[in-house]
Amino acid sequence: MNLYKAALRPLLFGSKADPEWLHNRSLAVLAWLDRTQPTAFFPGLEQAYCFQDSRLSQTLWGQTFANPVGLAAGFDKNGVAAGSWPRLGFGFAEVGTVTAHAQLGNPKPRLFRLGADGAALNRMGFNNQGSAALQACLHQRYQRLGSMSAPLGINLGKSKITPLEQAAQDYQTSFERLRDWGDYFVVNVSSPNTPGLRSLQDRAQLTQILTALNQVNPQAKPILVKIAPDLSDRAICELVDLAREQNVAGLIATNTTIQRQGLKTQFAGGEPIATAAGGISGRPVRSRSTEVIRLIWQQSQGQLPIIGVGGIFSAADAWEKIMAGASLVQVYTGWIYEGPGLVKAILQGLIEQLDAHNLPNIQAAVGLSHP
Repeated sequence: MNLYKAALRPLLFGSKADPEWLHNRSLAVLAWLDRTQPTAFFPGLEQAYCFQDSRLSQTLWGQTFANPVGLAAGFDKNGVAAGSWPRLGFGFAEVGTVTAHAQLGNPKPRLFRLGADGAALNRMGFNNQGSAALQACLHQRYQRLGSMSAPLGINLGKSKITPLEQAAQDYQTSFERLRDWGDYFVVNVSSPNTPGLRSLQDRAQLTQILTALNQVNPQAKPILVKIAPDLSDRAICELVDLAREQNVAGLIATNTTIQRQGLKTQFAGGEPIATAAGGISGRPVRSRSTEVIRLIWQQSQGQLPIIGVGGIFSAADAWEKIMAGASLVQVYTGWIYEGPGLVKAILQGLIEQLDAHNLPNIQAAVGLSHP
C-alpha cells in the first residue's frame, strides 16, 4: 500500500491550509535533511526511495546522471535543500527559478491544487531571494558538506523590475554569480507569470540573452532553454534552429500552460479557472509536452538533447517522453500527487520497459518511437 496516498495526501490535500504554506513546511524539512546526516535518524531512507541500475546511467554535457529522473525547477527556488534530492532517488535536480534581484513574487494566494485534474495552478512570479543569496547558500553548503552527489541545474529568470530591453544583462548577472555552482544552466523565458517574459522566446531577444551568457562562460557550462507548450509548431521549429545556431546545449520541454480547455475544476480560490491568471502544470500539459518533445527531436534530427517535463505521474508517462526523444525527464506536480515513492517507481518501471524491449540501456530508448 502507498502510505502517502492512503494517509498523508488526504490529510494534506484536505487541509484548509494554503498549499504554498504546506510547500514551505515540506521544504524546511528537506532543508534540515540536507544539513544533517539523515541515515542516523532514518536508516532506511535511501533504501526506501532510491533505486540503482547501471542501465539507467548516462553521460550528458560531461556529467554522469545515475538515472534520468530529476526534480523540476520551482520546488527549491533558493537551493536550501539542494543536496537532499539524491537521497530521495533523483538522478539530478534543478534549483530556481532565480533572478538577479530578490523579489517577493505575485500577491498571495498564488498556488492552487486542481485535484480533479491532477494539476496545479501557480502564479508565483519568480519569488526568490536573488542570485547573490543562492550563490552564498550553495557556497556555504559546499564548505559544510562538500560537493553534490548528483548534477545540479540552475534555472535563471528575468527580474520583474528589469525592463525587457535589459533582460540579457539581468540573466548575465545571475549567471556570473552562479556559474561555479551549477552543472548546467537554464534560460527560463517561458513562465507566464512575469509580464512580457514569454516575448523573450523571440529570435532576436533570445539571441541577445544567449550571446550575453556565452561572453561570460569561459568554462563552457551547458546552457539550455526552457520553452512554453503554448508556442506554435512553427515557432518551436524556429527555436530549435536558433538553439543549434547558438550552440545551446539542449531544450527543456515544457513549462506550464495558459490553456484551460478540458479542465474539470471550475474554481480555484473562489476565482473561475477560465479567467484566473497563472500557468497550469500536471496532467493537463502531459500530451502537449510530449508532442513538443517529438517535434524538437524531429526538427533537430535527434541531435539536440531534451529534458522532458509535464504531467509525469508514472513510469509509463516517463517512458512515453523518453521514447519521444527526451534523454532526461523531470517531475514536480506528479511528485506532489504521487508522493516521494514516485521516483523509485518510475525507475523500476523503466527497467521493466528496457527488459520488455530488449534494450541494453536508457540511451537506446531515447527517440525510439520515431521511424
